[in-house]
Amino acid sequence: MKSFFEIVETIKDIVSGEFPDKKVFDKDVAELLEITQMNFATMKKRNKIPFNELLDFCAKRSIAINWILYNQSPESLIEPTNRFYMVRYFSSVNASAGGGAENDELVHESLMLEENFVLSLGGERELRHIEAINVSGDSMEPSFSYNDIVFINRSKKDVSRGGVFTIRTEYGLFIKRVQVRIDGKLDIISDNKDYPPYAAQREEVEIIGRVVGRFGGIE
Repeated sequence: MKSFFEIVETIKDIVSGEFPDKKVFDKDVAELLEITQMNFATMKKRNKIPFNELLDFCAKRSIAINWILYNQSPESLIEPTNRFYMVRYFSSVNASAGGGAENDELVHESLMLEENFVLSLGGERELRHIEAINVSGDSMEPSFSYNDIVFINRSKKDVSRGGVFTIRTEYGLFIKRVQVRIDGKLDIISDNKDYPPYAAQREEVEIIGRVVGRFGGIE
């Protein structure tokens, strides 16, 4: 995935036609994304991608967000983004990669995706099962980081072969690696080694679905 700097430069190229008489600067991009210049500078320093603001920017211009996030030239946006697909994105729902977190206000918006990314999620036929939510916390770093957008396939709940799943326990909604033990219990595992794994009874864990992708890839 592109760095914050590279994404900003891509946006400058895309909107350069809107500023025919002057060069597009960082402050112009901040204004387009509706981010204060102070927050923009902080994001730039930390290489923190403003996913939600990018979603709004792309929606207004009918651009699939993954064309912005990955290494595509502005010229390549014109033809391919005429073909796109939509998934439900629950921007108010956070699955924790640390302590449990969840928001019950299940209002969703449409997230526009380009065909190649849809193929990486399993293809068009899987889209009816796929929803996008946010990540909070750091226990799954480096695989998943705070404010990532992840894609959950709710039809894939078989944990017999292990993998990364969104799960619900009495403590909230989580993204964790899940493995089945010989005794039938589930090992709930964090990628960040600062968080030790723990075992749970099968009936204590509700499997929401397998994590099939995120912006930035999945390990």
